[in-house]
Amino acid sequence: MSKNIDHIDHRLLRELQTDATLSQRELADRIGLSQNACWRRLKALNDQGVIIGSTAQIAREKLGLSLVVFVMLRTRHHSAEWLQAFRRHVLTIPEVVDFHRIGGDYDYQLKVVTQDMASYDKVYQRLIEKVELDSVTSYFAMEAIAEGRPLPI
Repeated sequence: MSKNIDHIDHRLLRELQTDATLSQRELADRIGLSQNACWRRLKALNDQGVIIGSTAQIAREKLGLSLVVFVMLRTRHHSAEWLQAFRRHVLTIPEVVDFHRIGGDYDYQLKVVTQDMASYDKVYQRLIEKVELDSVTSYFAMEAIAEGRPLPI
């Protein structure tokens, strides 16, 4: 964490995680800053790379994206070349919304969001078509209890 981030910056970041559509005036009022001071702090947080963009949270179910699958992958390949090819391949699959290299029994975890089982099967087929994997285990989410929660700052 940057040494320049103080409790006021933390408050700004918490407010932005809750509602990034706030105007600078509304944000400044909530924090108790002038609009200029708020703008300077937001600019500094952006310049430091603490704020890396602004996105909208979308109700995936309203778009017919009701299936969430956590895919656990194991491989026997650990060379830099294989890893680079694997990363490039996975990142071409738009249904993969999260992609992590992990420790433990598996090497990678993907979060796939898609319409239904048939759509997931297409993602699965695409996933295994270009890279050799030792095992692929899929866990199907029954319910999203908490998703996209704010960071604990």
